[in-house]
Amino acid sequence: MEHYQMTPECANDPCPVETTLNIISGKWKGLILYRLLGGKKRFNELKKMMPNITFRTLTLQLRKLEQDGIIKRTVYAEVPPHVDYELTPLGESMRRIIQAIYDWGKDYQKIMPIIKDSKEKID
Repeated sequence: MEHYQMTPECANDPCPVETTLNIISGKWKGLILYRLLGGKKRFNELKKMMPNITFRTLTLQLRKLEQDGIIKRTVYAEVPPHVDYELTPLGESMRRIIQAIYDWGKDYQKIMPIIKDSKEKID
């Protein structure tokens, strides 16, 4: 395992870790990015994939990711309007990060019942 030491960049504000976490922070942004790893999605597709997010929150999170240059919003001149969301090249560069978060979460889901079970036996 690599050992990380605080670099000079993290001694000052903002630390690059802070910058990254600010971009993907919150309950929904990481999940939105994960869903967009599979390609373009329409608003309602994203909403169906995340039934617990409100329309307003999804709209706000998509806008913020667009402002940060992570996703691209394309509006097609049709009736009714057709809007697609997709990762920009910058957003695509986060693929390894999002995949690592997914992998860690999957591993955690596997071991957490074991940890809870052993803790209950101790208590």
